[in-house]
Amino acid sequence: MSLSNITQAKELRGLNLVSAHSHITGLGLETGTSLQPWKSAQGMVGQLKARKAAGVLLKMIQEGKIAGRAALIAGPPSTGKTAIAMGIAQSLGSDVPFTTLAGSEVFSLEMSKTEALNQAFRKSMGVRIKEETEVIEGEVVEIQIDRSVTGGHKQGKLTIKTTDMETIYDLGAKMIDALAREKVTAGDVISLDKASGKITKLGRSYSRSRDYDAMGPDTKFVQCPEGELQQRREIVHTVSLHEIDVINSRTQGFLALFSGDTGEIRPEVRDQINAKVSEWREEGKADVIPGVLFIDEVHMLDIECFSYINRALEDELAPIVIMATNRGISRTRGTNYKSPHGLPADLLDRVIIISTSPYGAEEIREILNIRAQEEEVDMTPEALALLTKIGEDTSLRYASNLISVASLVAAKRKASQVEVEDIKRSYTLFLDSARSVQVLEETPETFIGDGDVEMA
Repeated sequence: MSLSNITQAKELRGLNLVSAHSHITGLGLETGTSLQPWKSAQGMVGQLKARKAAGVLLKMIQEGKIAGRAALIAGPPSTGKTAIAMGIAQSLGSDVPFTTLAGSEVFSLEMSKTEALNQAFRKSMGVRIKEETEVIEGEVVEIQIDRSVTGGHKQGKLTIKTTDMETIYDLGAKMIDALAREKVTAGDVISLDKASGKITKLGRSYSRSRDYDAMGPDTKFVQCPEGELQQRREIVHTVSLHEIDVINSRTQGFLALFSGDTGEIRPEVRDQINAKVSEWREEGKADVIPGVLFIDEVHMLDIECFSYINRALEDELAPIVIMATNRGISRTRGTNYKSPHGLPADLLDRVIIISTSPYGAEEIREILNIRAQEEEVDMTPEALALLTKIGEDTSLRYASNLISVASLVAAKRKASQVEVEDIKRSYTLFLDSARSVQVLEETPETFIGDGDVEMA
């Protein structure tokens, strides 16, 4: 790793906090059509069958051929269910909407459960809007600005050229101010949007590369444009259906998105927007991008929410819904019926299920090693081996949490590496769930239980 890469990594680390899944950059699959998972790649370790299944799902999402489908990632705790969903999110890129929702979240929002789910569904549907605009693009030859004696009225002329032609444009006060703001000088290559009047500085012309006085350390040189000065360009904007809903239903428009005051949106507004989006699609002005809605801890939803999801999946403008749960046979919330994974039978019949299984010792070791690197903790092989054993006996999450604790213990004794004694010290300081239960069983009288009566 070069020195510049290390510096960049440290700068990025300063901006981004280390989270539970910050080490995941993809699903760790081979490129091409095979979708074979690597044993360890892009932060993903093990779960080969589940990752391959997720890769097939990812391929279908990327091709944009499916919408309104549902998948369930089911498995015991600490088996990488959320990690697989994050891997899908990282692989999709920024153009495809990806919305994350916790199952319990819909009950804590200041709106109805179905409205919260509806907004999550529409946040996961992207609309790629195309519009044509006229652009003047060329190299600035000369800018002449004439100011009146009183300093009020300003007018001027802009001489601009391509390799094929040269033209002089008259400038008004607004355009003169825009050029001054962008600090445009002779020799700059600029792009001017005729509709909005926006000026973009593309760089400095190669013909002016010897003008040392006009150069800075970050000067970017570009070729002088060819052909006509004035061209028609297609500009693409990608927004979610929810953003369009908010802009059209609030008096403050898009500012409501920043204030968070979205509230409940009337069905009539959504119907009008759906009709308009369908009209744009028919005219070729827009494309709909089915995104992904990830619902973690989906068993926390109740029968009303499941009923809504069932209907919403049949809608024409529906995303791909990926759900995750660690429940086995359990009661569906809001009913007295028990069903697999806590999902009602009619919704369970609609989903494809991706299964995850507990990690082996070698996989736990590799995951803990990746986490240690992510947290910039240097650990001896013996310490990593002990931490792996703790992960096997307790849980992967508990062992992961001990990394940063052991790092602080090592720092306290002014050591540069985490050693076995630091792991042991951390293990005695912080209990895992099994040892905590043991304390409760051994000294039940010291805790308040359900059978105790509180004194007034």
